[in-house]
Amino acid sequence: MTLAILIPAAGASSRMGGRDKLMEDIDGQPLLLRQVTRALATGAPVFVTTRQDRPARIAALRGTTVQLVPVEAPQEGLAASIRAGIAALPQETSAAMILLPDLPDIETDDMTTMIKEHLRQPNLVLRAVAEDGTPGHPTLFPASFFDELAQITGDHGAGPLLKEIGFAPVPLRGKRAVTDLDTPEAWEAWHKANG
Repeated sequence: MTLAILIPAAGASSRMGGRDKLMEDIDGQPLLLRQVTRALATGAPVFVTTRQDRPARIAALRGTTVQLVPVEAPQEGLAASIRAGIAALPQETSAAMILLPDLPDIETDDMTTMIKEHLRQPNLVLRAVAEDGTPGHPTLFPASFFDELAQITGDHGAGPLLKEIGFAPVPLRGKRAVTDLDTPEAWEAWHKANG
């Protein structure tokens, strides 16, 4: 069984007022590199979707063992990243964890929790939820759903598909599954709260 982690990193950071949220500095390294490093620590192969007009993101990952996946039409949004990432997975891939890179509180242990739950229930779609049950990320899809993922469209990613097919919730501590930082104000508040 080969589970892969897919990190869709071809977004535009359109609500950041010119800043690139994936290059936000956390403890001396860009957010994207930090989350990629955490994903690699699970031991799973990691695939990262990229866009040509954000060379700093690609440069930040130089020296890592991730496989970069270019997205031809990133302006379409998250679905384009997921489609490209799913298409790039090796044929023997048995499941894919989709890990959004802009959730800074997600740690290696959280991904490992998802992987352990997948080993327990390999046929179910899994979705991380906050302690209060609010659905969040990451999500994990067995290969039997790759065809559906290959057909999603728009900027809501796999959200509409998850509504249609349902999922088994995997609780993560606190609000880490839903702490998604999209604006400079959200980042400033997060930096203050986290030193």
